Amino acid sequence: MLRQSVKKIAAIAFSLGVLSFQTTQAQGAQTVSTKVSPEEATSKANAELEKKANEWVTDMHLNDAAKEKTVSNAIAIHLITVRDWNNEHPFTTVPAGINPATGNKLSELDRQVIANSAIPPSVHENLMSVLRKELSPEQVEFILDKYTIGKVAFTLAGYKAIVPDLTSEEETKIVGYLKEAREQAIDYKNMKQISAIFEIYKTKCEQYLNSNGRNWRQLFKAYVDKVKAQKEADKQKQKTNQ
Repeated sequence: MLRQSVKKIAAIAFSLGVLSFQTTQAQGAQTVSTKVSPEEATSKANAELEKKANEWVTDMHLNDAAKEKTVSNAIAIHLITVRDWNNEHPFTTVPAGINPATGNKLSELDRQVIANSAIPPSVHENLMSVLRKELSPEQVEFILDKYTIGKVAFTLAGYKAIVPDLTSEEETKIVGYLKEAREQAIDYKNMKQISAIFEIYKTKCEQYLNSNGRNWRQLFKAYVDKVKAQKEADKQKQKTNQ
C-alpha cells in the first residue's frame, strides 16, 4: 500500500512537472512570437507618420490624386527624417552649460532643441519646395498649421485678449513673427519642442510691443487680474444660485 501511494504521488508530481514545463514553454514561445524587432517597430512608426501625412492632405480635398501623392510623400519623408534626427541626436549630445543670453542653466529641453536645430537645412527646404510648388499659399499655411496644431491663431487670440486695442499694424507684425515661428517649428519632433520655438518669437512680439509704446508686463498683469476677478465672480454667482 505504501509503495502504491508513493508511486501515485510520484506520478502526480511528474505530471504536474511536465504540465508546468509545457506551460512555461508555451508562455516563452508566446513571448518570443509577440516580441517586435527594431525593424518592425520602425516600419510601424513610419506607417503611422505616413498615415498622418495622408490625413492632412486628404483634409485639403485637392481632388488630384497625383498631387495628393506628391505632397503626402514629401510630408511623410519630412516627418520621418525629423523623428530620426531627434532620436539619433539626444540632448546628451549637447554639453551641459548655460544660455549665454540669460545665464540660466540649459535644461534638457534646451539641449534637445539645440541638437535638433543642427538638422541639415535641406530637410526643411525639400519639404517647403514641394509644398510651394504643388499648393496655393493658403494650402501651404494649412499644412504648417497641421504640424503646429494651429498655434499661430491660438497665440494671436491670446495677444488680442491681453491687448484689446491692438492696432492693425501691431497685429500684422505679431502675425509675421508667429508665422516665422510656425515654419521653423515644423523641424522639431514634438509639441514641447514646437512650443519652445514659439516662445522665442513670443518674446520678440512682446519686445516689439514694448518698443511700440506698450508695457507688456502691465498689460499681462491686468489681464491675469481680470481673469481671476471673473472666475471669482462666477464662483460667487454659482453659490448664490445654489
